Amino acid sequence: MTHRITSPVRVVWDWNGTVRDDVADHVAALNATLPALGGRPVTIKDYRAEHRVPIRAFYDELLGRTITDAEWQSNDTAFLAALDARPVRLRSGVRQLMMHLRARGIGQSLLSLAPHDRLQREVHRVGIGALMDRVDGRHGPSVTSKAPALAAHLRALGPDIDPARVVVIGDSCDDAVAARAVGAFPVLHTGGLHSAQRLATADAPLVDTLAEAVETGLAAVAARTADTP
Repeated sequence: MTHRITSPVRVVWDWNGTVRDDVADHVAALNATLPALGGRPVTIKDYRAEHRVPIRAFYDELLGRTITDAEWQSNDTAFLAALDARPVRLRSGVRQLMMHLRARGIGQSLLSLAPHDRLQREVHRVGIGALMDRVDGRHGPSVTSKAPALAAHLRALGPDIDPARVVVIGDSCDDAVAARAVGAFPVLHTGGLHSAQRLATADAPLVDTLAEAVETGLAAVAARTADTP
């Protein structure tokens, strides 16, 4: 007897550090706001070694103390304003890669823990919104994990979505944790917000380009969901 899989293969993209090439932007925005908290500037190497979710814990680690609610709210607003002042740059070749996937009939969506309204503006500003079946950002305060958001994202895409046929492409250990939590396959890109050394602890394929990420993920999904007698 053969089990026939009808759910389409799908790619779920992360935004910051993955599709958006913005590590330098994040470091610049962070360094513009840290002095108000008594912090010292950080390098890109420092940032990629220490960045984590929830972001508030990241600040605690950088400052060596627990920031207050008022400090967090004020700094978060200032950080996002500094980030918004910088142009949105896509990673090289990603638009063409997305168009190629669309031509192959592979569904794509985008999920981020960035604020939803800002994410929507940025995605449509760079002209890739029409290539996505869905774009979801964060509603409400910062969270400790992307897993609940990914589960909700897949549910919103429709009842025919089989997580086993979903490739999650991101740049953080949490992307891998979230993918495995819902039964999807993670692939991590080494040029984003987390260093390759940190990503190596996530037990997921590591690649240097998004084209490699796509092909690695699609090959893995094809292998894991192949029809078996």
